Amino acid sequence: MIFSETKLKGAYIIDVKRLEDERGFFGRSYCKEEFKSYGLNTSIEQSNVSYNKIKGTLRGMHMQVAPYEETKLVRCTRGAICDVIIDMRENSATYKEWIGVELTADSYRMLYVPEGFAHGFITLQDHTDVTYQVTQGYIPGAERGFRYDDPAIQIVWPIQPVLVSEKDLAHPLLEGVYPS
Repeated sequence: MIFSETKLKGAYIIDVKRLEDERGFFGRSYCKEEFKSYGLNTSIEQSNVSYNKIKGTLRGMHMQVAPYEETKLVRCTRGAICDVIIDMRENSATYKEWIGVELTADSYRMLYVPEGFAHGFITLQDHTDVTYQVTQGYIPGAERGFRYDDPAIQIVWPIQPVLVSEKDLAHPLLEGVYPS
């Protein structure tokens, strides 16, 4: 695997190192020892799948708070997404900064999202599947969310959302969730 740390400390883009031959290729998408060598969390507790019917489906922004924070390893297994993460660690030099990474089924690229980050994505194609492994099960009382279009963050989504759940639309602005 090829690990590339992003501008948000602790968040990595992970590319599969392909060993190619006439059959196609072979590569690892997870190796506990390689993840440990980068100081990354290896305690996968749950694996989730998100199927999205239409291009422009937006899910986010979501996270869980202490002591139930979760690390995510996100991969698009069919279609394409723009995956967005926001550093919500108050003591971080990149607090409230965000990045967007295109993940496609064809690229096999993954995004490692550390604890303390909010996460969301928008689908760039119809019939898109996203899988993510998480280090913590879902705890309803620990869930936090805020608006995907919050003016305090100014995420630049590559396309306009056409489908957002009522729950995600009802999330408060960031100032209602986190201090300035």
